[in-house]
Amino acid sequence: MPLPSEELSALAQFLDAGRLDARAGAKLTDRHPELSVDDAYAVQERGMALRFGRGEKRVGYKMGLTSQAKREQMGLHSPVYGELTDAMEARGGTYRLVGQIHPKIEPEVAFLVRDELRGNVTREEVLAACSGVCAAMEILDSRYVGFKYFSLPDVIADNSSSSQFVLGAEVVDPRSLDLAHLEMVMSVDGVPVERALSSAISGDPVISVVQLCALLAARGLALPAGSVVLAGAATTAVQLAAGQRIELAVQGLGTVRVDVAP
Repeated sequence: MPLPSEELSALAQFLDAGRLDARAGAKLTDRHPELSVDDAYAVQERGMALRFGRGEKRVGYKMGLTSQAKREQMGLHSPVYGELTDAMEARGGTYRLVGQIHPKIEPEVAFLVRDELRGNVTREEVLAACSGVCAAMEILDSRYVGFKYFSLPDVIADNSSSSQFVLGAEVVDPRSLDLAHLEMVMSVDGVPVERALSSAISGDPVISVVQLCALLAARGLALPAGSVVLAGAATTAVQLAAGQRIELAVQGLGTVRVDVAP
């Protein structure tokens, strides 16, 4: 049985307060073991409504748990999505640790969606709807104690552990590359720490967008024109610390960098 609307709103307010206060709390399933995936997306939507009410604007979506490595790291099993807002973009290539809890970073590929996508779409339809693709990194930060081994509903309710993202400046026609076989190397202070092919992202990053459209359709939603879509992590996430310089190089897409400030 779904949780009452007022309880879903209370859970969203709990997570929102944890984010604003940089305070980790107990998993939602500790108090509601019966929390379902549908309930979790309802909590996510209420949490985002609080952010929109404070002036943030939706700019896109992120896919999570698209790589086997990431699912094994988190002890979970299926892809999920979260929402991105304009306030979540790390502009100027700087990420500040102040106000964060336990942030991690991971290498991604981002799609710039020019045209609305709705329902069950094909790989070819996704490519036709996109104006470009670029290298990207997502910074994750969970509002739960420990940031490990949560249930799927816990992750979804917490907007799939979203914090911020950074996009590369080089935007390429997605049909000009073999997107399933791009070499990706993420370095910390010039030292490579994670390597993968883009096939680690759902077998093909384009498939992540296909999956996102299906997940949104199940909730009666479409992927809006003008959206940014982070396709998901190619490797496990790396813990961030002040003073680090993180750089991702993606074959055919150039590089993207973020400096970590206190």
